[in-house]
Amino acid sequence: MDDIADTLEATRQENVTRILDAAERLFRHYGYSKTTVADVARDLGMSPANIYRFFASKTEIHQAVCGRMLAGSYQQALEISLLPISAADRLRKYLHTQHQLVLATMLDEEKVHEMVVVAMERDWHVIEKHIDRMHEVVEKIIREGIQAGEFAEQDAAVASRCFGAATLNLCHPQMVAQCLAKQNRAMPDELVEFVIKALR
Repeated sequence: MDDIADTLEATRQENVTRILDAAERLFRHYGYSKTTVADVARDLGMSPANIYRFFASKTEIHQAVCGRMLAGSYQQALEISLLPISAADRLRKYLHTQHQLVLATMLDEEKVHEMVVVAMERDWHVIEKHIDRMHEVVEKIIREGIQAGEFAEQDAAVASRCFGAATLNLCHPQMVAQCLAKQNRAMPDELVEFVIKALR
């Protein structure tokens, strides 16, 4: 019985992955708002009813696609947090990497940017979960910096939340877009050094 259950679950996961792969490909090409569940079904050679066996709505598919994309961003941050360099340098690398990721998504993949903006505007749990996980990564780096004597004694969790709020211009897609053409905004390097200095 366990073997049958494992096989059924594996088949289900395979179908979910196929649906998400197709949806992401179409979202990237046509945009989220112009892509329908019927389009995804057509791309896979199946009926819309079959898609609804796995996802209740287009919104659910979108949330799952965003979740996968954000998981990649989180994995990147996690790898940076484990680098054998100082805490300050890990925070610098973390911020520059996140900023470049947002820039690349906005400038090179406008349709992906649309997906992220829709998710943020609707305040989906997938976005909140991602923010919490990123705060945890930064908190760990800050705590290690405190232990190493790089940063002043402080509450690492509070410092992480403040760090995130102070660097929103580098990581929030809409704020990055607004700041790109502005001359009276802090430059990324300036902002990075400011927040690191504040931790000291």
